[in-house]
Amino acid sequence: MTGVAIVDDDELIRVGLRAVIDAQPDLTVVGEAADGAEVPSLVARVRPDVLLMDVRMPAVDGIQATRHLLASSATPPKVLVITTFENDEYVYEALRAGASGFLLKRARPAEVLHAIRVVAQGESLLFPTAIRRLVGTFGGGTAGTRLRGARLTDREAEVLRHVAAGLSNAEIAARLVVGVETVKTHVGNVLTKLGARDRTQAVVIAYESGFITPQG
Repeated sequence: MTGVAIVDDDELIRVGLRAVIDAQPDLTVVGEAADGAEVPSLVARVRPDVLLMDVRMPAVDGIQATRHLLASSATPPKVLVITTFENDEYVYEALRAGASGFLLKRARPAEVLHAIRVVAQGESLLFPTAIRRLVGTFGGGTAGTRLRGARLTDREAEVLRHVAAGLSNAEIAARLVVGVETVKTHVGNVLTKLGARDRTQAVVIAYESGFITPQG
């Protein structure tokens, strides 16, 4: 069972998300909050696996809340930011802060559930095309030294490119004709070398550094 917490200042959004999520046998809403300021106490109290976080909130926005949560918790939940517009600098900054993906408020219920499961599983990248577009629009190239200094092996670099394309571990294994466990090892090495929390953060670093180009 995957525990989900919802942080959004719009009660209607919270009620709608709860109804969609709680109808699933493998998902359950474990808590709610109306502002980013409540996130530390909410997470400490209910320990969710995935946190749905509104980007724009009146007191503490989703970017600040995400950055503080990931910096202060040894085992933070996966953060999935909720936004009205996907090509939004707030979304990009949330991804840079450590969010694992984003969810559009106009998304269909099936898309909401898919996003939660992908982020919870952590073996594939959510919306790789949209992330590429965000980095191409707002990326400032500030992470380049982090990637160049990582000294990835040729195989690790190849795996990172496949991750950026949105492939799961099983799909990468099929492309490279290796075992899934081997791919998991390579992905783990990439994350460690880049100092990335998850696949999304690793891909943002790769794009910002120019290791992968938004056009390529």
